[in-house]
Order: sequence, then structure tokens, then C-alpha cells
Amino acid sequence: MGMKIIAVNKSASFEYFIGDKYEAGIVLEGAEVKSLRAGHASLGESFCEIRGGEIFLKNMHIALYDKSGAFSTRDSRKERKLLLHRMEISKIVGKVNERGYTLVPLKIYFKDALIKVEIALCKGKHTYDKKQAIKERDQKRAMDREAKL
Repeated sequence: MGMKIIAVNKSASFEYFIGDKYEAGIVLEGAEVKSLRAGHASLGESFCEIRGGEIFLKNMHIALYDKSGAFSTRDSRKERKLLLHRMEISKIVGKVNERGYTLVPLKIYFKDALIKVEIALCKGKHTYDKKQAIKERDQKRAMDREAKL
């Protein structure tokens, strides 16, 4: 049972309080899978959109691999459908609609031969929460530094 992380959304835990997590499948083309295998992907500015009872991952970058061995960015950010169980989708839709949660992609990874996307229901942090997070991170860094001495 191997899990190999392809890309992580680093800003997610800084921008949001992370709530319930879900594992979703993703609809990809062969060339995209090859490209992910080579690690050419980024979740940088990606986000999830709920439309017509389906969930789409938008703006995730996968450098597309063409047969000539070159990577192309044309179409590299097209939307891709996420696959979840009906129950999970309705739970997510409910929380997003009524409680102001945002659905955020956290990471994309291989689980055995399958490619999965971890998404989470998140609440946006306010500026003071972010300041607090920076403070905690700096304190942790200082403590790690002390521990090394």
C-alpha cells in the first residue's frame, strides 16, 4: 500500500482552518497521468467548484507531456472532475452552502496505481489568525533552533 505525494497546496493551512478531509478520485487523460508520474504538477492557485451536484478541481497545473517529449502548458490548467460518493458530495454541498465552508484541494498523490486528491472543508482565516500562525511558526522555528544548539 504505497502513497507517493505528487503535489501539496502549501498555502492551504496558512489561509484556512482545515476541517473534514475527503479523498477523491480525479478524471484525467493518459498524458496527464504520465506527467503526474513525473511530478510535473502544482496545486498552487487551485480551488474546487461545486456545480450541478458535481465537484470540479479548477486551475490545478499539470504540465502536459506530448509524445515528442516536450512539456506543454497549453490546457495545463483546465478543470478536472473529482469523483466522490454521492453521500460525501451532499455532505460537502450542505456545509459549503449553509456554513460558509470553502472546499480546498490539499494534495494530490498516488495511492497504489490510483491518483487521488485530498480535499477539505475549510474556514477562511482572518488576518489576526494568520498573524497568530506566523507567530507560532516563528516560535516553533526558534525552539527547533534552540534544540539543535
